[in-house]
Amino acid sequence: MADTLLTPRDVQTEYGFKPATLAQWRWMGTGPDYIKISPGKGGRIKYKRSAIEAWLTAQTVQVGGGRAA
Repeated sequence: MADTLLTPRDVQTEYGFKPATLAQWRWMGTGPDYIKISPGKGGRIKYKRSAIEAWLTAQTVQVGGGRAA
């Protein structure tokens, strides 16, 4: 089964992260992995659903202060 590709607006709808926040994370080199479909500053960005889910898992803090595996 193919991994779903999401636009920044799709990510906002499903996960609550605004496109501007995603853009800032890309600029800072943090946040979920992404795909740049076209070159240049205005290039189209897509996110694999699995990349968003993996990033969220990595950000999850376990009770007691440890990070999730």
